Amino acid sequence: MLSTTSFVPSLDFARKMDQVDPLGRFKDLFHFPKKNGKSVIYCCGNSLGLQPKSVQTYIQKALTDWATKGVDGHFEGENAWLYARKRSKPALANLVGALPTEVVAMNNLSTNLHLLLVSFYRPTKSKFKILTEAGAFPSDQYILESQARFHGLDPNSAIVEMHPRPNEHTLRTEDILEQISRNQDELALIMLPGIQYYTGQLFEMEAIAAAANRFGIPVGFDLAHAIGNVPMKLHDWHVDFATWCSYKYLNAGPGNVSGVFVHEKHAHADHLPRFAGWWGHDEEERFLMQKGFKPMPGADGWLLSNDNVLGLEALQASLDLFEEAGIMEIRKKSELMTGYLEFLINRINNKTHLVEIITPSDPAQRGCQLSLLIHKEGKRVFDSLYEAGVIADWRNPNVVRLAPVPLYNSFEDLYHFSRIFETSVQKFA
Repeated sequence: MLSTTSFVPSLDFARKMDQVDPLGRFKDLFHFPKKNGKSVIYCCGNSLGLQPKSVQTYIQKALTDWATKGVDGHFEGENAWLYARKRSKPALANLVGALPTEVVAMNNLSTNLHLLLVSFYRPTKSKFKILTEAGAFPSDQYILESQARFHGLDPNSAIVEMHPRPNEHTLRTEDILEQISRNQDELALIMLPGIQYYTGQLFEMEAIAAAANRFGIPVGFDLAHAIGNVPMKLHDWHVDFATWCSYKYLNAGPGNVSGVFVHEKHAHADHLPRFAGWWGHDEEERFLMQKGFKPMPGADGWLLSNDNVLGLEALQASLDLFEEAGIMEIRKKSELMTGYLEFLINRINNKTHLVEIITPSDPAQRGCQLSLLIHKEGKRVFDSLYEAGVIADWRNPNVVRLAPVPLYNSFEDLYHFSRIFETSVQKFA
């Protein structure tokens, strides 16, 4: 892999990198929005991924089945709707490092997190605390607060929030592990993101899960910004549970179906409390319509209702691209592209001193996101980028998030972005 000293801030260098990029052909498989008749530079995959061109074909097949088969579409054909969820299992398992039985696509992220916490947050009088990060994504904050209240607890005492050290933007792994050890006798749950949405920090999930397992504390991760972005090994790491959305790096469309991971060690844990639904009931007995919930083994036992067929088709269109590209190849390109973007931004900042990259510089501690803290006129810089055809993401109070996505961004995109960015920041320096 190229080092930073090998990077060159030139269009010719960027084009040469694209010429030898084994994933370069995937860019043509996505639709790009246009501004003033020209395709935008899209660096917003951490908020909403672009649409694969194949999505229409996949959904149209399901629509045709609906039109021609009606209710019989549940039982007829190679993609019978009764088993729609099963088609995505191998690809999802590959992305999170799991067995196919440990994953299932269902619901949305917030719903799934609530369902999983019903099972894995079981506070007692002495062990009732949840260890999490300060500044978590608001939805996760609200979910943890409401779960604490559901159990009759005060969130202010039940939730332990970890803050970065003074004058730092990200949490150190040793500080997380120290908090786990210090609070081990009171912790009922450890709940963290795989990648922090604001800073772009990739947490050391393996080390965190190992510490949780050592003290017998359930551990779960919100993988909204991690799945499709970085390789994971949830099974080998003995993570208890995880959930994610599919509309960011998985490119499955706005608000589309989420997914869950439940470790194999809980596959037959029928004693775990859960909010049950008939689609999670034993598949062989589901249509007997009898009382007495008997959960299916594995993650499928957390299903509630029948599958979102159209949503799963959109998801499958993208998952098939991931299977073709391979998450390890995606990661290789991600590290290279993010490094090149960092190199270009640092060159600009050496002139303006207006920007601070708050995402870790170590590639092992980040995905493909860089978060830029703009010290002056940040919103005006962001608006200037947008007017010039760059789609990025603004987060209050002063951060621009950029995500060079390996499947559809190019090195030439990043070079052109750098030229636009330099012009924008110089206006306000």
